[in-house]
Amino acid sequence: MTDQVPPVGLAELAEGVHAYIQLPGGWCMSNAGVITGGDGALVVDTLATESRARRLRAAVDAVAPGKLRTIVNTHHHGDHIFGNHVFGPTATIIAHENALREITKTGLALTGMWPDVDWGDVRITPPSLTFTDRLTVRLGRRTAELIHLGPAHTTNDVVVWLAEERIMFAGDLVMSGATPFMLMGSVAGSLTALGRLREFGARQLVCGHGPVTGPEVIDETVEYLEWIQGLAANGVRRGLTPLELAHEAGDGGFGHLIDGERIVGNLHRAYAELESGPLGRSLDVVGIFTEMVEYNDGRLPTCLA
Repeated sequence: MTDQVPPVGLAELAEGVHAYIQLPGGWCMSNAGVITGGDGALVVDTLATESRARRLRAAVDAVAPGKLRTIVNTHHHGDHIFGNHVFGPTATIIAHENALREITKTGLALTGMWPDVDWGDVRITPPSLTFTDRLTVRLGRRTAELIHLGPAHTTNDVVVWLAEERIMFAGDLVMSGATPFMLMGSVAGSLTALGRLREFGARQLVCGHGPVTGPEVIDETVEYLEWIQGLAANGVRRGLTPLELAHEAGDGGFGHLIDGERIVGNLHRAYAELESGPLGRSLDVVGIFTEMVEYNDGRLPTCLA
């Protein structure tokens, strides 16, 4: 699946602040960030395959020749962490404390979902530093705030906030042009997290997938998730399964977002939240993914990694 390589680019958003964008931003086609300062760089996420991670490293080296590398994993999914090892054993890898547990538990499972992808030498390289709520990272005179929000997309989402530049690296809390996906997190928790995200007043958001955008992506994500909650409440009253409901629901006006089969996973999560229990608790991810394939007329969602 590497014969067709979608556009990749390093865009400077402010002095020393870069977004590494991979379009169109669908399954496993994630973004990264490069923030320079002092004698090195802070790298936000490390992509899905070895070849993509090595291209990212080359881009980092081009704008930040200093030797120090600090990596922030915005959450535990493989398309954001599989390239950690490419930055070498001296890199400091930071993530939320829940990410360490999820990374250990999940391992390389993503590669099994799309076995035809040329993953290359991907490895599980867990964080060497974890935190619970907030962590400040200083790069020379620049300060980056790492903040845990969630459960949202997962139980361990971290955003990177540059207050002076008003730039937010938001991970998969928001996806630009792509359907939100809360199967391994929380719909209700996401709405709370998005409310907090809005309060930062970011001028630009680097989403985990898709183009750099403004705060309007928050509004669209909220509208989609509120639609999912309304569907779920109606479906439970009518005794429909999430898959049955997804088939009759249509696109709700969100047909312009790619990867629409995620509605099935999102409805499963919303159904679970109408029951008692903690937000973000584990669901049958493999079984639900199978239903997503069924919803997609039996076709495996396209992975562009």
